[in-house]
Amino acid sequence: MSETLAEIRLPTAELRDDIPFFTKTLKMRLDMIYPADDPQVAVFSGHGLRLRIENGASEAPGTLRILTDDPDGFADGARRLTAPNGTRVEIEERHPPMVMPTTVHSFVVRRLADEAPWVIGRAGMEYRDLIPDRLGGSIIASHIRIPGGGAVPDMVHYHRVGFQLIFCIHGWVDVVYEDQGDKMRLTAGDCFIQPPEIRHRVLESGDDVQVIEIGVPAEHVTEIDHEMELPTGHLRPEREWQGQRFVYNKAEGAKWAPFRLPGYVARDTTIAENTKGVAGVMVVRKGEGAPEWAAHSTDILFTYVKDGSVTLEGEGRDPYLLQKGDAFVVPPGMRTRLTDPSADMELLEVSLPGVFETRLG
Repeated sequence: MSETLAEIRLPTAELRDDIPFFTKTLKMRLDMIYPADDPQVAVFSGHGLRLRIENGASEAPGTLRILTDDPDGFADGARRLTAPNGTRVEIEERHPPMVMPTTVHSFVVRRLADEAPWVIGRAGMEYRDLIPDRLGGSIIASHIRIPGGGAVPDMVHYHRVGFQLIFCIHGWVDVVYEDQGDKMRLTAGDCFIQPPEIRHRVLESGDDVQVIEIGVPAEHVTEIDHEMELPTGHLRPEREWQGQRFVYNKAEGAKWAPFRLPGYVARDTTIAENTKGVAGVMVVRKGEGAPEWAAHSTDILFTYVKDGSVTLEGEGRDPYLLQKGDAFVVPPGMRTRLTDPSADMELLEVSLPGVFETRLG
């Protein structure tokens, strides 16, 4: 079978000046040069690229980014260079450390009735932003739906995140995960914790599946893994990714216990335990007793109204009647109270970190 190659063409005015720069400084290989008596074209390869440097080419010199595990040692410590032909060169970390922004605390209420726009995201999925200011970039909360159902045009991929939750609120979706056996079906009330960099793929969904996705930080990288095939041939439920274990928590058969707020009960999804306290996820229902004013100490406390309705009272603010599809964030130290829950009310509460104090009164 014949081989097909692709080149990027860049201009030059004097090829003899470019050859030592691209071969010695950038450590690329010279593959071709012609004509012999007065070279006008040279082809270099390396770092996953094939460059054609051509005398008098009409293109702009452009910018070349080289990603390496040792950026300070690649070009004698230089991180910004300019080739003789004018091409700018940037030397960067291949896997830069994830930056966790400092939380910019605010009181946020997001209503479904406000008709925030749905935008088309990865793999044709539709996204609605539940925290518009993203608390300074510290978190993103998305209401995601896959219209129509059927096979999802997804690929094996992973996310460079600190924490990620997928909670199903309607319909079903099949997903397969690295080292977790065959495909798993997420249905309403179920959730997955996707540890940092676990490979996975969305396979198929029912009509109008909807999930809540929480990601920390708000801006994080998704990378495609072209080599791994899923499912993998083994089951490793105790494996950890950066200290976190995969969680598949089912609503069916869950045990309910008194919640941190009087007047409510909750089921623990075990996520605080399996992330070693990075985050906690609780599902909350109406219980017995009167609601009380309370303040919390955690950095981020996000709540989504999964079903029914409830009134959110905030100190010094007008009450908010919240209904299915609404969401809110309460900053640490702010006194709030949840009152008048409907009989079918169900909330999804996500906290980071997962263990914190609640002060009543």
